[in-house]
Amino acid sequence: MQDDSAIRVLDAIKALAFIGDLSMGQPTDHSMRTGWLAGRLAADAGHDETQCGVAMEVSLLRWSGCTANAAGFSEWLGDDVGSRADMLAMRPGWAGDESSGRLGAAITPLAQIHCEVSGEVARMLGLAGATQVALRHIFESWDGCGFPHQTQGGNVPDAVFLVALAGDIEIFSRIYGVEQAKVLITRKAGHQYPQALAQLALSRAPKWLNELDQWSTSARDEPLNTQPMQQTSAPEIIADVIDLKLPWMAGYSRRVANASAVCCARLGLDEETQRRVYLAGLIHGMGRAAVPNSVWNTPGRLPTGAWEKVRLVPYWTARAGKQIGALARESEIASLAYERLDGSGYFRGAEGGGIAREGQVLGAAAAWVALRSKRPWREAYSAEDAATLLREQALAGRFNADIVSALISNEYDAYDGGVICSKPHSAQAPLLSPRESEVLRHISLGASNKEVAKALELSPSTVRTHVESVFRKLDCSTRAAATLKASTLKLI
Repeated sequence: MQDDSAIRVLDAIKALAFIGDLSMGQPTDHSMRTGWLAGRLAADAGHDETQCGVAMEVSLLRWSGCTANAAGFSEWLGDDVGSRADMLAMRPGWAGDESSGRLGAAITPLAQIHCEVSGEVARMLGLAGATQVALRHIFESWDGCGFPHQTQGGNVPDAVFLVALAGDIEIFSRIYGVEQAKVLITRKAGHQYPQALAQLALSRAPKWLNELDQWSTSARDEPLNTQPMQQTSAPEIIADVIDLKLPWMAGYSRRVANASAVCCARLGLDEETQRRVYLAGLIHGMGRAAVPNSVWNTPGRLPTGAWEKVRLVPYWTARAGKQIGALARESEIASLAYERLDGSGYFRGAEGGGIAREGQVLGAAAAWVALRSKRPWREAYSAEDAATLLREQALAGRFNADIVSALISNEYDAYDGGVICSKPHSAQAPLLSPRESEVLRHISLGASNKEVAKALELSPSTVRTHVESVFRKLDCSTRAAATLKASTLKLI
């Protein structure tokens, strides 16, 4: 199924930009607008067409690592979405009472996670080395006080400053107006980005913003019509980035996609339908990025305000289809994942024939995989118990009974609630020992070294040694990047 589901790199990038904008508390066209501004700034600053393309690519992917450090922001500031929106807007007190020293200590590891994952995403998509390098430095600053390595301006790729400045123009002008945006950018000039570049941007910003407001949706792909963007990519990278937001959901979207496609095949649906539902399963969690981790980690009944945010998850997924275009049909199916035949689902409250059959399959598959998966507040249901619950829901009129029967079909091992482990690509995958693979599977689901040690009856120091070996073999330094690479290589 995966081999037949390749999509354009451009569409994968647009999906990741959409997820990133939601994660950062921004309008869902923020990255696209920033990319347009960065391209104009690069051209007016004298960069060639290639460098202008790099600036636009970096703009679209600069938030692709923000699901990976959402848990860290949530632990630090409580609301990973709202706090980052305040940070970008330079709202006073966004980090509470943190002193500059404590602020740097808190942000540095989060920036390291973000930069490593963003660079890895660009590599997986086959983008140029210049784009990968810029993303790995995306939070460095001209004065050398950036993150995570405090690299001096002359050693930072130009695209970093072009994108940072374009992003500030977009955010500040939208929130505060053009004149106040100039004040804030002037304050950051010489620190965040070069003084001369800021002066150029300030002189052109009003004209650019006026042009940008006239920019039609249909023309937004034109500047991105480059050769790398027209190549194809495995769509699973979108699912893996989505799932990084909550460590305990690693592999969840892939499992939902697989379960949905298998169910379609058992129902006798054609291969094109199987492909569409598989893709819908991969992307059905896109809207989850808009909801803070603190909500997802809440056991039991949610407060009304939090529940309303959750109800909008499939709405945002539906909205993604409008922006991505090529995935419009799959996004529509994906947005049906939480509808129920009796009208008790969300966000539409659709019922019966108002829910396409593909959506009915996806909804049942998502429920099945969720029941079979461990959550921070409960263990995974056994296959038998999960099947019993789904059958009861079908009898109550929430799921289609034939779909439920086809889904579970007594083949429980296909949906074992853990990360599905298939054979790795031998040409690409490093050879991990059986114990290293076990440790990797545990840390990919958010387990600490101490928790892995307890589960595997090892000493913490032994676990640490295995983790270091895994990182070395995967050529990464953070758990999020290891999880992303391991998923792509089918090591977990």
